[in-house]
Amino acid sequence: MLSLGPVPMPLVLLIVSVVMAAIVGRVAARAPGQPPVRVMSTFIDMLLVGLIAGRVVFVLQWLPLYRADPWSILRPGDGGYSVWAGVLAALAFGVWVTRRDDVRRRSLAYGTAAGLATWAVLAGSIALLERAYIQLPQTPLTRLEGGSVQLSTLSDQPIVVNLWATWCPPCRREMPVLAQAQRAHPEVTFVFVNQGEDAADIHRYLENGPLQLRNVMLDPFSSISQATGARGLPTTLFFDRQGRMVDTHVGELTRAGLAHKLRQFTIAAGRP
Repeated sequence: MLSLGPVPMPLVLLIVSVVMAAIVGRVAARAPGQPPVRVMSTFIDMLLVGLIAGRVVFVLQWLPLYRADPWSILRPGDGGYSVWAGVLAALAFGVWVTRRDDVRRRSLAYGTAAGLATWAVLAGSIALLERAYIQLPQTPLTRLEGGSVQLSTLSDQPIVVNLWATWCPPCRREMPVLAQAQRAHPEVTFVFVNQGEDAADIHRYLENGPLQLRNVMLDPFSSISQATGARGLPTTLFFDRQGRMVDTHVGELTRAGLAHKLRQFTIAAGRP
């Protein structure tokens, strides 16, 4: 559910939506006896404008957090985009470039409606499927300090599960962000499930840094990744009190990206 092979699912949905927009825009506004209108390049330009605008607005919304780590602005993979700002900017750009071409403007209108509808239906369907079928895994894990435990027995709070490894550079970069969030959000249980490494490697990594983490677990056979469909590291999974997955993130999380996720997550999972 989280990806299609090595390709993240949001990117798959974006590609499918743009292709659908181009097909509908090319055919739906076709005049009798005239060739189809070619609009793929315009839709790609609209997409780029929307992504840039959505990123800029998101950065401005969370500017205090980005000031603490300015380089994180250049990591758009943290999921930090203002959807509505991006959509409005893309639409405004489309209207502007077709202001003198009624046929092309009509084609863009049909195509944009089809692309947005495709995105909404597919994204909504996948979210519902994940929520219904991906539950908090019951696989026994080993605590770093010793002893076996299941995620469902840790607490009755919403749970954030971070899948990581010491050899993974993005995992190491985002770990201080997650450690700070663990301290700042006692209403959420954070669990750090190491994938495939032994306790000695993990101890060595933690001892060499200033991290103070609770709930560090060993998953030597990457069972949690297999159970949830995760295809890369780092991956962060968000589960509500009933153990249902309500959100996921593949890749590195910045301070602003995680803060935005947690704001949405605590609403979806239900505050105490």
